[in-house]
Amino acid sequence: MAFKSLTTRVIIITISLLAFGISVYTYLNLKREQVQLINAARESTDLLLNTIERSIYSSMRIGNTEDTRAILEMVGQNRRLVGVRIFHPHGMVLKSSIPGEVGGVLNSADYQLFLKGKKEGIYNLDGQGEVLIMQKPIYNDESCHICHGDKIRIIGILDVNYSLQETRMRMWEATRLFILSTAAIICFLAITISLVMLKFVKKPLNRITENMARVEQGDMSVRMQPVGEDEVGRLMAGFDSMVERLDNAKRELEQLHFQQMERADRLASVGEMAAGIAHEIKNPLTGIAAAITIIKDDFTATDPRTEIVNEVLEQVKRLDKTVNDLLFFGKPSPPEPTYADLNALLKKTLMFASQHRGVKNIEKRIELQDDLPPVFVDGKQIQQVLLNLILNAVQAMPDGGLLTITSELVERDGMKWVRISIADTGKGIPPLILGKIFTPFFTTKAQGTGLGLAICHKLVTQHQGTIDVTSEDGSGTVFTVSLPADRLPDASEPA
Repeated sequence: MAFKSLTTRVIIITISLLAFGISVYTYLNLKREQVQLINAARESTDLLLNTIERSIYSSMRIGNTEDTRAILEMVGQNRRLVGVRIFHPHGMVLKSSIPGEVGGVLNSADYQLFLKGKKEGIYNLDGQGEVLIMQKPIYNDESCHICHGDKIRIIGILDVNYSLQETRMRMWEATRLFILSTAAIICFLAITISLVMLKFVKKPLNRITENMARVEQGDMSVRMQPVGEDEVGRLMAGFDSMVERLDNAKRELEQLHFQQMERADRLASVGEMAAGIAHEIKNPLTGIAAAITIIKDDFTATDPRTEIVNEVLEQVKRLDKTVNDLLFFGKPSPPEPTYADLNALLKKTLMFASQHRGVKNIEKRIELQDDLPPVFVDGKQIQQVLLNLILNAVQAMPDGGLLTITSELVERDGMKWVRISIADTGKGIPPLILGKIFTPFFTTKAQGTGLGLAICHKLVTQHQGTIDVTSEDGSGTVFTVSLPADRLPDASEPA
C-alpha cells in the first residue's frame, strides 16, 4: 500500500540513488586507500631492501662475512620483517636473519618468485600470513672477484619478507570507518529527505486531495490558501482559481437552467393554450372559407367585390396555415420512416417551390452528388423541412439572387452522413438574431408565426440529424441539414 504513494516512491528512489552513488564513491575510495597502503608497504620494503644491500655490500667488500650475518639478524628483529636472507640461485640459503635456515633449501614461494623473474609478489606463508616478498640480485662486481672469482655474474639474491598483517589491519579499520560513515550519511540523508518530502510535498498533496474530494461532493467553498511560490504553491493557487471558476460556472448554469425551465414551462403552457385555441379556430375557419367561396361564385369576374373576396380567402388560408403550424408544434405527428433517396426528395421539393412567384427572378444552381446511399427518414417530414428552408431562402432574396442546393456524403465522428446545404445570397442574418432563429414564436417577418424553423429543427432532431446555419450580415445565409446515412431501423420502426 505504501508503494502506491507518489511521495513514498520518490523517497525510496531518491534514497536508493543516493545510497548507490555514495556506496560507489566509498568503494572507489576504499580501493584507492588499499592501493596506497600496499604502495606504502612496498616503498618501505624497497627502502629496507636497498639499505640492507648497501650495508651487506660494504661488509662483503672487505670480506667480513660475520658483519653480514649480524646485519641480517639485526634487521630481522623488525616485527614487520618475517625474514631477511641471501640465497644462491640454485635455491640454497646462504645467509639469513633466521639462523636455522642457513644451509637449508629456500621455501617454495620465494624460490618460485625468483624463477618467474619477478622482483616482488604477495603470498600467503604458513604461520606468517600474507607477506610481501621482494628480491634483488647481488651482482659479482670487480671488488667481489677476490672471493668469488669472475666466472659467475650473480653471487646471490637478497630476499626480504615483509608482513602485511598490520597493513591489512589498517585497511580493515579504514574499510570499517568508511562503511560506518557511509551508513551514517545515508541514514541522515534518508531521514532528512523523508522529512522534507513529507512536509513540503506529501502534506500539501494530501490537502489538495482532500479538498478535491470535497469539491467532487459539491462543496465549492473550498480554498487552499497557498503559503509559498514553489510548484506546490502554484498548484494550490491554480486549484483555487479552478474551483472559483467552477463555482461561477455552476451558478451561471443553475441560473440558466432555472431560466430554461421557467421558459419551458411558459412555452408548454402557451403551447397547450395555443393548441386549444387553434383547434377551436380551425373549424370556424373552414366554415368561413366555404361561405366566402359560395359568395365568390355569385360574383362575376368583372365585379370589383371579387378582388376583396379573393383577399379574404388568401387571409383565411394564411390563418389556416398558422393554425396547422400551431397544432403540429403543440402535438407533432410521429415520423413514419422508410429508406428514401434524398436527391429525389430535393428535386421533388424544388419542383413544388418553383411554383412560388418569387422563384422566377432567382438563379438556381443544383449540385447533387451521385450514388448517395438511401437514408432512413420520413420522406414527407424531411420534404417539409427542405421546402421550408428553400422558401425562406427565396424570401431572403426579394430582388433576385443565386440559390445553391448541394448534397454530398461526408464522414464525421466515425459515421457517414448525407449533408444537404441550401445557400442564398440575400442580406444575411445579423449575429444578434442568429442564435434565436430556432426559438419558437421568434420571427422577423411581419406575417410570420415564428414556428417554421422551430418545426424544422424539431423534425430533423427526431431523425437523429442536425441542422446548422452560418450567415454573415449582408453576405447571405447557408442552412445545412445532416442526416445519418448508416442509421438502422429501431425495433418500433418499420423496416
